[in-house]
Amino acid sequence: MKKKIMSRRDFIKNGAAGLAAGSLILAWPSQGGAQAMPKTRVVLIRDKDVLDENGAIRADIVQKMLDQSVQALLGEKSALASWKKMFNPADVVGIKTNVWRNLATPPELEEAIRRGVLATGVKAENISVRDRGVLNDPVFMKATALVNVRPMRTHDWSGLGTLIKNYIMFVPDPPRYHPDSCADLAALWQLPVVKGKTRLNVLVMLTPLFHSVGPHGFNPTYVWKYNGLLVGLDPVAVDATGARIIQAKRREFFGEDRPINPPPKHIELADSRHHLGTADPARIELVKLGWTEGILI
Repeated sequence: MKKKIMSRRDFIKNGAAGLAAGSLILAWPSQGGAQAMPKTRVVLIRDKDVLDENGAIRADIVQKMLDQSVQALLGEKSALASWKKMFNPADVVGIKTNVWRNLATPPELEEAIRRGVLATGVKAENISVRDRGVLNDPVFMKATALVNVRPMRTHDWSGLGTLIKNYIMFVPDPPRYHPDSCADLAALWQLPVVKGKTRLNVLVMLTPLFHSVGPHGFNPTYVWKYNGLLVGLDPVAVDATGARIIQAKRREFFGEDRPINPPPKHIELADSRHHLGTADPARIELVKLGWTEGILI
């Protein structure tokens, strides 16, 4: 059978038709009415009983919150299946925490993360929990996977102390990232020691700091019991969601729109300039679990 040879005119005609059809498919809304571009999932979980009457963290409840949030994030049937989706026995895992004296990552949460990783078969000697000194930590230096966990707070240099900023200890000269309100903190995530290794981001919203003045400023007046965790695979989306909650609390407390100062521009620039993740709320799927009173978002 003689094969038909397509003319240039037919090629252009058919190609144009195919392009038009493809454009129609891409523009056609899904059954839910949303465009084809997927959203980035962030889980907000809160529990009114996670802090006792003295403000101490109940370890069993924070473990439950973490497991439930990870399960909701990944859509698995169990918490263990979710942890196993992120880690495997061959991994070497650095849990990058934060030790700022006024609002450190809670040890109860650090241990909850460690338990989750251990449950996947990772050896105890292949897990390290650390903030300062990560560049001298043998586990971090050979890590195949990282967990990024820190409390949300206002910050005199960057506007907010965020998950994006939490990797600043992976450079020997942090002040190099301070100019222009720490605008380019997302560049940290391209360092070979961390690039592509972060499996989970946990922004601690148990008792966030929503206002401060001056370097290392802290006033307990501006801390409140939000009793929450924000969890996601995308640090930019998690930070952007946390920033919205902080701004809402400032509006509630001060009775007016009082912008965070300096503006935490590094979050938006992590998206628009560095393409690290998603900062636009319209492109974030926020899953809310647990206690809803005073949720602010």
